Amino acid sequence: MGNSRKAVMGRPRGFDIDQALERAMRVFWARGYEGASLAELTGAMGITKTSMYAAFGNKEQLFRKALQRYGAGPAAYATCALEEPTARAVALAFLRGAVRTTTPPEGPSGCLTVQGALAAGDESQAVHDLLVDWRNDAGVRLEERFRRAVDEGDLPRDADPRRLARFVMTMGFGIAVQAANGLGPAELDEIVDTAMLGWPA
Repeated sequence: MGNSRKAVMGRPRGFDIDQALERAMRVFWARGYEGASLAELTGAMGITKTSMYAAFGNKEQLFRKALQRYGAGPAAYATCALEEPTARAVALAFLRGAVRTTTPPEGPSGCLTVQGALAAGDESQAVHDLLVDWRNDAGVRLEERFRRAVDEGDLPRDADPRRLARFVMTMGFGIAVQAANGLGPAELDEIVDTAMLGWPA
């Protein structure tokens, strides 16, 4: 009896945990945190609620894991852009990356971190705060990169790294919203081209 119970408890999961998390991420991306019901999540993941809780924890914990996956996958452009050799190239790579990520050929349009919890009730406040911190951190990293560009002479001495970072982040958010509204990559790339016309020489 004891051995039988132990075997059941130790039985390997009957699903691919990586694939399940990918599917959950896409549901959150398309529906937002509050809009994604447990039934929709588990249906997309192909698992029961019991299996979800056992593997990922509650809905908020699942969202946190999905956000980590999003940051390391579709939104990795935000980190990769910081490695570009010039501030202009950083800004351009960031905005082009935003266009590519928010207009995938297959999958949700828009940005998980923008749409994830724009409207959040009290019980979702932790997720709202998590996404605010996530977006603010991206802005801080851009500011630090642009400050380094000023120090290295890549940007003019009178350039304001914080203002430039806020400009790029605001453009990125706008791209996400317009992508969710239905604009395609070509149209959004034109917006990026226009935005970069004002970049400090």
